[in-house]
Amino acid sequence: MTARTALTRTALAALLLALAACGRAGPLEPPPARTAPDGTPEQAQPEEADRPFILDGLIQ
Repeated sequence: MTARTALTRTALAALLLALAACGRAGPLEPPPARTAPDGTPEQAQPEEADRPFILDGLIQ
């Protein structure tokens, strides 16, 4: 193994460790409530009908 390969692997390992530590620790927080421009809470939108997908059979 050459010095360049060792340096590349070390840099890649350091990058992966740095990215693995990203994020906020603690409990999950709900998103802020939506409000209409006049300040009243928005009404929930009706959900769309569930359409079948070709791979649904794999998870059922």
